[in-house]
Amino acid sequence: MMQFGGFKKWALPVTACAFGLVMSFSAQAEDSLAKAKQAGELVIGSEFQFAPFDFTENGVHKGVNVDVMDQVGKALGIKIKYVDLPWSSVLPGLDAGKYDMVTGPVTVTKERMEHYRFTVPIADASVAFLKRTDDKSINKPADVAGKTIGSQKGSSQLEQTKIFADGLPGKASMREYIDFNQAYADLAAGRLVAVGNSLPNIAYVAIQRPEIFTVIHPTFGAKTYFAYLGRKDADSKALLDAIDAQLIAMQKDGRLSAIHKKWFGTPMELPSHPVDKPTI
Repeated sequence: MMQFGGFKKWALPVTACAFGLVMSFSAQAEDSLAKAKQAGELVIGSEFQFAPFDFTENGVHKGVNVDVMDQVGKALGIKIKYVDLPWSSVLPGLDAGKYDMVTGPVTVTKERMEHYRFTVPIADASVAFLKRTDDKSINKPADVAGKTIGSQKGSSQLEQTKIFADGLPGKASMREYIDFNQAYADLAAGRLVAVGNSLPNIAYVAIQRPEIFTVIHPTFGAKTYFAYLGRKDADSKALLDAIDAQLIAMQKDGRLSAIHKKWFGTPMELPSHPVDKPTI
């Protein structure tokens, strides 16, 4: 009887423990995708100073990311809500849980891959220089040697530009900016001879203002890609899997190429899977 009584004594706590485990598993099942669908919106962090991917024109938020994520949101049945921050604050905001993912977009790098999960690439991110159209002294990337160039603080484009500049016979002087628009303004004013940024970005700038800006070919540095990213945890897996599925579908049916043509003037060849071995 004592043994039976002892069993009864512990039966309630064990049952309560099992119930707690079930509740815990249920809470875990409420991942980022499920929460977004329940809330009716997916919250995304970005910076609205990165044309043609994310920018504001006449008070309207537009760009490549808006066009892509509008398609994704429609397919998933959720509204896309953006949080606009300076780029240096975007990834820390994701770490702090202020939003579900980042559409920046972000250059895929080995260091970032250790901490974040990237989606399928959405654009080529290889770096090139933008110069003033009337500056005849800069005709190839190496011509920036010994001169002042700029890029955006905290970006992989800055790091690649630094590596390239440091390898020149006459080391270029580097200036770092809060956003690329400030760098472009200094370039136009003659305070810089070139700005290092991804080819899609500067191609868009040059198309918009050809009398002021020209792209210097070829690109320099490693072959890189832009992608979106999220936290590298179990809660984010279903969401990022769903995003990947939609991006791959957009590649296959031509919708992504149409967006590229709209903003870059030409389509891009991209891998139909996340980059597993970044070059930088």
